[in-house]
Amino acid sequence: MFDLARRENLSIRDLYLRIAGARGHQQIVGTPESITDQLQEWFEEEGADGFNIMSPWLPGGLTEFAELVVPELQRRGLFRTEYEGTTLRENLGLPRPGNRHAQVIRQRAAG
Repeated sequence: MFDLARRENLSIRDLYLRIAGARGHQQIVGTPESITDQLQEWFEEEGADGFNIMSPWLPGGLTEFAELVVPELQRRGLFRTEYEGTTLRENLGLPRPGNRHAQVIRQRAAG
């Protein structure tokens, strides 16, 4: 924060407003294209492997992100256009675990 304040010649109040607005996280403001540019740069430069989106207001901020930024990310091939599976586990590429309860039942039936 100190570097940011020095670099941008921010007063204590300006710095507070900058940090408080983003709740201590990186804040991106701009057009859908400029927001996508920054997300793409961080991703491609290996500065991030994913993002948590914190909307400045609900539900409108998330709706705008989904309707304006996500399509731009999809056009650039940076965001999926459909899901491969039907469950979160399948979409994350995780194997389905065995049913531990079924194993207990089979063991009791065999014993």
